[in-house]
Amino acid sequence: MSLIKNTGTIAGFTIISRIFGFVRDMLLARVLGAGLAADAYQLAFTLPNTFRRLFAEGAFSVAFVPMYSRRLADEDGEARAKEFADDVLSIFIWILLAFSALAMLAMPLIVYGLASEFQSQPGKFELAVFLSRMTFPYLFFISLVAMLSGLLNARSRFAPGAIAPVLFNITLISAILIGYYVRGDTDNDVIVVEILSAGVALSGLVQLIYLWWAVRRADVKLQIKRPRLTPQIKRLGMVILPATFGAGIYQISQFVDTFFATSLPQGSLTLLKMADRLNQMPLGIVGIALGTAILPMLSRHIQNENQELAQRLQADAFEMATLLTLPAAAALAICAPAFTSAFFVGGKFTAADGALMSNIVVALVAGLPAYVVIKILIPGFFARSDTKTPVLTALAALIVNIALNIYVVMYAGYGIVGLAAATAVSATLNCVLLYTILHKRGFFHFTAALASRIFRQLIATAAMALILWFLMGWLSPYFSADVWSRIWSLAVLVTVGGAVYAVIGFAVGAVDKQRIVALIRRKPISTEDK
Repeated sequence: MSLIKNTGTIAGFTIISRIFGFVRDMLLARVLGAGLAADAYQLAFTLPNTFRRLFAEGAFSVAFVPMYSRRLADEDGEARAKEFADDVLSIFIWILLAFSALAMLAMPLIVYGLASEFQSQPGKFELAVFLSRMTFPYLFFISLVAMLSGLLNARSRFAPGAIAPVLFNITLISAILIGYYVRGDTDNDVIVVEILSAGVALSGLVQLIYLWWAVRRADVKLQIKRPRLTPQIKRLGMVILPATFGAGIYQISQFVDTFFATSLPQGSLTLLKMADRLNQMPLGIVGIALGTAILPMLSRHIQNENQELAQRLQADAFEMATLLTLPAAAALAICAPAFTSAFFVGGKFTAADGALMSNIVVALVAGLPAYVVIKILIPGFFARSDTKTPVLTALAALIVNIALNIYVVMYAGYGIVGLAAATAVSATLNCVLLYTILHKRGFFHFTAALASRIFRQLIATAAMALILWFLMGWLSPYFSADVWSRIWSLAVLVTVGGAVYAVIGFAVGAVDKQRIVALIRRKPISTEDK
């Protein structure tokens, strides 16, 4: 299957999920604003969600999918792959139960480690602990979802894993509406976040039921047996442990940012998390989709010792990533005030909250291209069973991130915006280190053709940015006006910006029609082109 078809399948459903996620955040902002209950909920949501990205969708997936894919490619592959999957499931489920139980027991210590400053507000710390215990079962369910998605991804069935987050957002939207209805005319935000936290756990169960059905529909039958610590399970564990750090620098940075954000004025954590949702939109649609699509394909090329196809695959992914990410980053940076005003300001979410949130968005998206490219570069290591190198680069980036956070928050006084900028800088450093090492080892390299294409993408992005800058000045009064004014003004921004990028892109050669057709159809492409 082609890279674009696989990526398009994942990205298409991810777009639907992000739209529902946007609706969820709009409702959440208006119902809760950026106050005590909102901060407590954001921390409670951050814990299982970050562990999900770090372990389940990060370390576990990058370790499990290549090993499972290699067994599928072997002689008698179905039988070997089933035995391996059964062994993993049989031990994985008990590890998840034990980890979840211990974490819930130790939740006061965990919350204190991340947000000790919550104790300065009466009831805030206790509420955060209670909500975190309510949300944490989500990690158990979603980790099993990640495994089932990996089984299907290895078989080039990407749709079910991409559909599952849609169910997540629909469940949470329902929970917000129920909480809003139960609260009524009172000002009791606690009842809203309690219902919402219960919805988080329920959404994990809903996704698990759907993925289990999808796996059965794909005629993949799993069996829970007596746990066995086989050599392959030991091998998987040896890959997962360092991969947890190597693949999860962004998630580990989230914990670091959470720690520092909770020491800032109330509402800072909520504004940071909501700004990151905007940043996550292109990251999820482009970066995660590409990373998910290329890992099993790259593993097969490396298993077959076909370095030419491996190079071509990563080059294709790199070009697609920059083609979509560069304009997304520029548009988010320039139009951040429009998006925050139009989508979030209203109800309990004030105009001042929106202005600060837009500055946070600008700081975060400065690192957006790096976030996406990291998702493409890391599979180049894990597909070769190299987990040590990403650990070292991640460690270097994390140390820089912590040092920058200490400086911008404690000494320079840049607050939450400086904290977001520090995350972008550390991610960029990690990206540069990963590429440099891949290039030095001969696993992946830039060619003149690829560099030329990216340069042309930058020209198209600059033209689009200039037009958006002029439009922002003209349309600014409408972004905070009535609903229809917000809709049509945003529609103008998106339509005109996208059209300018497409037209200029085709004109300067940033978008190569023949190249796109070749990628879709997987026609042979000369290695000189990449």
